[in-house]
Amino acid sequence: MKIFMVGAGQVGTTILEALRGEHEFTVVDRDHERLAELVQNYGVAVVEGDGTSRRVLKQGGVAEADLFISCTSRDEANLIACLLTRRLAPSAKTIARVSNEEYLEIWRDHALDVDFVVSSELEAAHAVSRIIGIPAARQTDVFADGQVQMVEFEVPPEITPGAVIGRRLRESAIPYDSRVVSVIRAGKRIVPRGDERIEPGDRAVVVGSPKAINLWSAIVAGGEQRTGDVVVFGGGRTGVAIARVLLSQGCRVRIVEADARRAHQIAELLPRARVLMATGMNPDFLDREQIGLTEVAVFAMREDTKIHYAA
Repeated sequence: MKIFMVGAGQVGTTILEALRGEHEFTVVDRDHERLAELVQNYGVAVVEGDGTSRRVLKQGGVAEADLFISCTSRDEANLIACLLTRRLAPSAKTIARVSNEEYLEIWRDHALDVDFVVSSELEAAHAVSRIIGIPAARQTDVFADGQVQMVEFEVPPEITPGAVIGRRLRESAIPYDSRVVSVIRAGKRIVPRGDERIEPGDRAVVVGSPKAINLWSAIVAGGEQRTGDVVVFGGGRTGVAIARVLLSQGCRVRIVEADARRAHQIAELLPRARVLMATGMNPDFLDREQIGLTEVAVFAMREDTKIHYAA
């Protein structure tokens, strides 16, 4: 596949590392040093220039692309590049990276002529949610902006049968707003009809709302609940996205943000979160707010040195 990508930053380089072995890449960026590094490390074709320029896209050979990805740090530039590519390479699939969730909403309303719009911040938020939010889960997937989750639970062999485990599905107290889509027993997949049971030692694949999945987690984990208290260090777009997802799943969230103006903005955006205006590196602040007693701390600050210090 011929992939034409605008953006040679961290996201672009990560995509390149993941896909370069199987596909032919052309990368556009305005930074000469970044492009030289890509040529040296990966041997890909590069074009120095602005990815929102029709002339640059044409010269780079975008008309021959099968897939077009624009993943710079500028949302509007990514969307414009994709819209231009629609005209220059009608058969190519287009993917735009955005940080502003409003663009995601506009795309979902079919008001943007782009095949896929992806938010790396929102993906990070869902990844954090999957890691800390669902005890007993083997694998999780999130759909519809976090409103629907598909989770594979591993039922402990020693679990005591109850209202769900060990009962016929038609008679069990399955959490509302959820459905069992598969039962895996001894490596074999079983269609979950009404007479089937989820037995100790099985793996159960369940789809449902976050609230229902939380109830399933408590059932399978023997009463263990999802993480309740989370502190997010950093109130940038990634930190806010993480906080929003966790709040929607019933977590108590505190956000630590050093910039006063940004802290006030976050308080208006997320009224259910407690916003603390601080650097997160002051021992007195950490003691006063009892940060050390929190169940989970998520570090979404831009500077690695701050992350290491706070940790």
